[in-house]
Amino acid sequence: MYFAALLARTEDGWEASDTELDDVESLSDLAELAREASPEDDTVLVLIEQEDAWFGVVRIDGEDDPRIYVSDAAAAARSSYGEILLTDELLGRDPDDDDDVDLDSLDLDGTEDGDPQREDEEDDDEAGTSSAEAVPHSPVGDSQILDDLGVGEKELRLLDADDALSSIAEALGASEVLETVR
Repeated sequence: MYFAALLARTEDGWEASDTELDDVESLSDLAELAREASPEDDTVLVLIEQEDAWFGVVRIDGEDDPRIYVSDAAAAARSSYGEILLTDELLGRDPDDDDDVDLDSLDLDGTEDGDPQREDEEDDDEAGTSSAEAVPHSPVGDSQILDDLGVGEKELRLLDADDALSSIAEALGASEVLETVR
């Protein structure tokens, strides 16, 4: 089970809204959704948790690139919402180093033998598995994402997934508004 909420900082304090992530397919979609929550280009936090296994914070400040923190990359990698947050850049991967075959460079004239292709597909599957295993069982991202808001790097890293969002909201002075959407 997932919980996702947007916390938008306004002149009057924090405003919370729960959000449905079903239509979000990329980090860009998520950032756009967050920016819509704050027409004044104020700070917006997207808080996501999954079944007390991991939590993530995405911070959007106006038109700046999103800043991301994920408490357990390996747990998030097994989640469709976590995959949105785990960008190649966040994981320290070179997006140009894909093991995928560039279809434009292949000479496919229809005379290929089907069996060798199946073996290659198995090799690709194994490569995909090793890529998934390369995701660390540890936090990734910007651990200073909330420093200026009262949650330091050390505090953020020590949060348990089961109460992290509540602890963050409490430090921000937004626990009541978060609980209204929970």
